[in-house]
Amino acid sequence: MKIEPEKYSYHQPDFKGIYNNKAFLKGLETISDHGTSFAAGVSLASSLFLRPFAIQMAPTVEKENKKYAGVNSIASGISRFLMVEAIALPIENAIKNIDKNPDKFLKKETIDTLKNGAKSLVESKDYKFATQVLKLGVNFITAIPKSMLTIALIPVIMDKIINKKKEAEGKTAEFALKKEDYNPVFSPFFKGGMQDKLSKGVGKILDIENIQELVKKISKNDQNIARNISMATDILLTSTFAIQTKRNKKIKEERKNPLILNNLISTGITLTSGFAIDNLVQKGGKKFLEKFKTANIDNPKLPKYIEGLNILRPTLIFAGLYYGVLPILSTFLAEKTDKLTKESNLNGKLA
Repeated sequence: MKIEPEKYSYHQPDFKGIYNNKAFLKGLETISDHGTSFAAGVSLASSLFLRPFAIQMAPTVEKENKKYAGVNSIASGISRFLMVEAIALPIENAIKNIDKNPDKFLKKETIDTLKNGAKSLVESKDYKFATQVLKLGVNFITAIPKSMLTIALIPVIMDKIINKKKEAEGKTAEFALKKEDYNPVFSPFFKGGMQDKLSKGVGKILDIENIQELVKKISKNDQNIARNISMATDILLTSTFAIQTKRNKKIKEERKNPLILNNLISTGITLTSGFAIDNLVQKGGKKFLEKFKTANIDNPKLPKYIEGLNILRPTLIFAGLYYGVLPILSTFLAEKTDKLTKESNLNGKLA
């Protein structure tokens, strides 16, 4: 009897287009390996160009307040990127080191526990969750120094660049960064033996039994980890920024409140609306995700691709809101709130 292959054998659906596009998959893998770096890159580009442009579109706002809001955006983007270059990227590279050679950096018991039935460690949901928390957690840990660096950069950019634009243009050549001199991540310090030491340090964290037990309990919510850490980081950043701005003596007193209010309004609306939009996108994207999984079901890198999607989604949603849409509204509201507060205080004194 002749057996018809198409009837009795499994046939994987042939999804064409973005589901198995090589460039798209490579991009997702890169985002998975360097999630913090990707977020910082999006933040840098948006804070240098998109947000300052949006701020200038705000109606009936004093020119000087627009300047300070724009400079704050530039300073925060630069400070975040510098922190990532100095701290986050070495951590990401250390974890990539473990991905390639887990036996060298982890105990056998740790590997067995984190694999949790998966074919390999890098395909394990628990392992990917644990390492993603370590990578994204750097953002939260460095939030306070990032905020302090932002505050320190604002008066420098205002005085040396914005208020002395012509003078600065004449000296641009002195500060030009040559491509051949640029060395990201301070890489000489994080190669070879130093990189291995850092990987061993990360390995020791993953070897802790309590950490492994915690990962098992909460790894089911891995699709929201990037969003949740990002939200916690934004809250800490904004709170620290408000406190440091009040204390800073180099920022003009009359510009402090609009600057603080602008950040508070932007962060508040971004977190509430961004959370809701992200949930809607997740629900609406279930069909896409199922088709994506089916199209790449035999690909050993599928867990990395899904992790990349879970980083890409909230990063673009929150960046679009915070840097593109809300600056117009938050700059306007900050100005109006500051004026109303001043008028209220003045009327109170006169009364």
